[in-house]
Amino acid sequence: MSKPTNWGFYVVRQHRGDREHFVQAAESPTLDEPWRELRWGEKQKTLQYAQKYMPEKDDIRYLRVLLYGPVGAGKSSFINSVSNVLRGRMTIPALASATTSDKSFTKKYETHKLIKGRGSSKTFYPVVFNDIMGLEDGDSRGVHADDIKLALRGNVKEGHKFNPVSPLTQDDPGYNPTPSADDRVHVLVCVMSANAPQIKSSVLEKMSKIRETASDLGIPQMAMMTHIDEACGETEMDLRNVYKSKHLRKKMKDFSAAVGIPMNCIFPVKNYSEEIDLNDDVDILILSALRKIIDFGDDFVEKI
Repeated sequence: MSKPTNWGFYVVRQHRGDREHFVQAAESPTLDEPWRELRWGEKQKTLQYAQKYMPEKDDIRYLRVLLYGPVGAGKSSFINSVSNVLRGRMTIPALASATTSDKSFTKKYETHKLIKGRGSSKTFYPVVFNDIMGLEDGDSRGVHADDIKLALRGNVKEGHKFNPVSPLTQDDPGYNPTPSADDRVHVLVCVMSANAPQIKSSVLEKMSKIRETASDLGIPQMAMMTHIDEACGETEMDLRNVYKSKHLRKKMKDFSAAVGIPMNCIFPVKNYSEEIDLNDDVDILILSALRKIIDFGDDFVEKI
């Protein structure tokens, strides 16, 4: 028999002959059963779902997904990872920084289309991603929250270069005064690193303003938690421990409480970084998140 203590270990009762005594045993970092079910063997089914998706609205060619979050969270890497999974090989549609520096690698507003097919039959998947300059501590660093709010409405032109000190105005050449339904954002995704320290208050304030605007516009919101292998040794050893990891579950709960995104809208993922070949377990986590992005975005498109 054993019982947990408040010090991260179990007190275990053992018998030796006619005597019994207690010994300390380290508390397991994983749960006996996963707290969220994931069908690890259904990669092809989920992949086909993503590959065959098409928006049903005639005036919307692409389901537009806007990624935002702190610097170094892995926004560009997530785009690359989605491209890898859909195309079945390593690709680089979005340049990403090789380090987790405190400077944003993305400087301008750019739509990343994912190639489908090859040669003369080449087209693009109807889900596109917009990566945006990272959120940083302080008013004069990183993307301005007002710029993201304009992007949500489709008011930011392709190629606009962000200026942390001077947010976009209607007089700027990068301002789009007449956005179409195709220009608008259909899903807002916050990207956070599970390996990052506590979010600073000024960054949380920016997130709150962005989320409030998205809520007013009815745009569905999700979150990706990246770097799960770096944050948890059990998950690094076996990615299938992701929903058994007590540490990652706590990280997700803390993040949910801090930013106000429900737990069932937060998805842990591992981006491709050092690998040169695809991995089914990495793929299924990315596809699980991508399917929900498509579902939430499609529901929103139907209402436009």
